[in-house]
Amino acid sequence: MTTAGAAIAVGAQAPATKDTPAHEGLRSLTGGAQPISGEEHGARLAKVQGLMQQRRIAALLVESGSTLEYFTGIRWHRSERTTAALIPAAGQVVVVTPYFEEPSIRETLRVAADLRPWKEDESPFELIAGALPHRSRAAGPLAVEATTRYFIVEQVARAATPRPDVVPAEDLVRGCRMIKSAPELALMQAANDVTLAALRHVHGHIEAGMRGADILALMVAATGQLGGEHEFSLVLLNEASAYPHGSLKPQEVHPGSVILIDTGCSVHGYQSDISRSWVFGDASPRQREVWKTVKRGQEIALETARLGAAVGGIDRAVRAFYEGKGWSGDYGLPGLSHRTGHGIGMDVHEPPYLVRNDTTALQAGMCFSDEPGLYIPGEFGIRLEDCWHMSAAGPRLFTPLARAIDQPI
Repeated sequence: MTTAGAAIAVGAQAPATKDTPAHEGLRSLTGGAQPISGEEHGARLAKVQGLMQQRRIAALLVESGSTLEYFTGIRWHRSERTTAALIPAAGQVVVVTPYFEEPSIRETLRVAADLRPWKEDESPFELIAGALPHRSRAAGPLAVEATTRYFIVEQVARAATPRPDVVPAEDLVRGCRMIKSAPELALMQAANDVTLAALRHVHGHIEAGMRGADILALMVAATGQLGGEHEFSLVLLNEASAYPHGSLKPQEVHPGSVILIDTGCSVHGYQSDISRSWVFGDASPRQREVWKTVKRGQEIALETARLGAAVGGIDRAVRAFYEGKGWSGDYGLPGLSHRTGHGIGMDVHEPPYLVRNDTTALQAGMCFSDEPGLYIPGEFGIRLEDCWHMSAAGPRLFTPLARAIDQPI
């Protein structure tokens, strides 16, 4: 179990005043974090090309997004102007991007690549089609990364002669991205350290009368000061905590309020995802009992994780415990209406998933969230969430589980 995130002494800083922001005094935890090297990006390309050769796939088409960054280092947003890479089964990557974006693309490119820029009156799809290996069906099908937009795939297929067979690339991409390397795990550790420290800081600065937006502002500021790139924060108060992704009804903190914060950041492209729930003031016996039940669910998830076992078994084990306590079955309410957890890495949600029908075998290097919440519509909900990775010796947490409803962080 790694507990580096617990080391920062947030409680020792001076109290905030009108002229002192609440996050002043927090120091970056990520100064030593190292981005993924060009050598590792090259090894990833070699691995996916080997998989493509085994399966007789001619090339892999990847639009801008996390998978493009994973293989090439290119960190770029999506727009109506296509930036994409064609990764052949053998040979150099071809990157297509708008002419005026080429200097920006080169800033994050980490592998040798043939950049083919297109000007505003030219077709990026013809450039991609022209780069298809041998431009022959005999070379094999074109695999397409799952999030690549349909219009890109269709336009490339139309521009190619002959029109290529198109197949999903999910198995290729999963075969690489699901298993994290030591440098990837180190970046995820850094991101989780930041998020836990930010939550600890925010926990100590919540006051009666605050609304979700006030608490969100604290989270964003603390995350940035601690060296993370804030990605998201759900701040669910009172009855809104009974709905996993919240409610539009305005809520504010008062004595007895359930406060549920689900938040994450990224460090060099790798994500954290942590949830903590507690009560402002004195918790009721019911709130305490639900909190303890959720905590036990988290423990059961980790106790169930076994190398080679289907990841869906983790979800089933937690549900069996909850149902034995009288909570609803089959993802019903009141109870656990969502999966026990999800894969995580460069995307906050990625396969495999801790849902009962996922038969993926658990392997060392896989990373997940552990978040078996309980939700009571019309009352409140409790979610506790920590991320972990599987090792040869068993599951390893990035952050320690919460101790108690009175000591959530």
